[in-house]
Amino acid sequence: MAGTPEFDLYRPSEEHDMLRDTVRSLAEAKIAPYAAAVDEEARFPQEALDALVSSDLHAVHVPETYGGAGADALATVIVIEEVARVCASSSLIPAVNKLGSLPVILSGSEDLKKKYLGPLAKGDAMFSYCLSEPDAGSDAAGMKTRAVRDGDHYILNGVKRWITNAGVSEYYTVMAVTDPEKRSKGISAFVVEKSDEGVSFGAPEKKLGIKGSPTREVYLDNVRIPADRMIGAEGTGFATAMKTLDHTRITIAAQALGIAQGALDYAKGYVQERKQFGKPIGDFQGVQFMLADMAMKIEAARQLTYAAAAKSERGDSDLTFQGAAAKCFASDVAMEVTTDAVQLLGGYGYTRDYPVERMMRDAKITQIYEGTNQVQRIVMARNLP
Repeated sequence: MAGTPEFDLYRPSEEHDMLRDTVRSLAEAKIAPYAAAVDEEARFPQEALDALVSSDLHAVHVPETYGGAGADALATVIVIEEVARVCASSSLIPAVNKLGSLPVILSGSEDLKKKYLGPLAKGDAMFSYCLSEPDAGSDAAGMKTRAVRDGDHYILNGVKRWITNAGVSEYYTVMAVTDPEKRSKGISAFVVEKSDEGVSFGAPEKKLGIKGSPTREVYLDNVRIPADRMIGAEGTGFATAMKTLDHTRITIAAQALGIAQGALDYAKGYVQERKQFGKPIGDFQGVQFMLADMAMKIEAARQLTYAAAAKSERGDSDLTFQGAAAKCFASDVAMEVTTDAVQLLGGYGYTRDYPVERMMRDAKITQIYEGTNQVQRIVMARNLP
């Protein structure tokens, strides 16, 4: 699964196609059967984690140098897309592993990379990302978590909110203020371990969707960590955080894409079996038009997402715009397509006996996290090609 950065923008390589087949088979056999129960019970999808780790698909982005698969950005997108097609909660395992660890990959010292990427690649640990706070959501630079130097250590105090897979992950990339006078340029990034004294977690949030992925607050109470756990130089944390999101918004686009594709696939099968007025409802033009629009928008989202993945791999100068565009467009498509899928199933679509209502609930968060779609439009406007 070595990286192939020269892949065609609009035609994934044979290796990518083979990867898709592998992930789809795995997802349908070992993740899909548990998706409804994971949602109903709001429990972590351990079966999915076990299946992904056993197939080395839980953190494919980790470079080969550190024991990873060395997958390129498109391969990572394909993994997330195919898992999300059957279970959005489970797709957050590879997605958030990338989100949490990418700051280390982008800006961390060689020692940090060796220490933390190896266990991640082996499946011995997961990685989460701590940026948002109770009073710092879209305005992330307004965070209050502090990191104060104390000899060869930093002492961290604060609260992080909306942290995906909190409590399950062993490692956390934490953004904290080291110089309050400099606002965004006074923020630094650190690796905090779950086992560090003073780290604790709030109760799991009771959410509309992605119920299988725990979302909790992370409390930092006089957490004392070695200074060499800082990611990059002091004051560069916010820049690293934003650079990370340029890449990982594409993984949220992939998740949205997978959710939408799963909903369309289920609706296509349903309308061929459901009969009214003596024939399958799929034979009616009104239904056909809905399916055509759904498929058309999904394909547009896929092309935009894959093109953005290619730009992520190359580090193109317009990545900020393209990543925001892919995330914004794909998530809007996912919300629209899943809503239409519920409509196509009629009353059945509104019940938990069928998966499309779960897909519709799961789709909503893709318009909100890693920057709301309103923020994405601001980002695009400020970075017009």
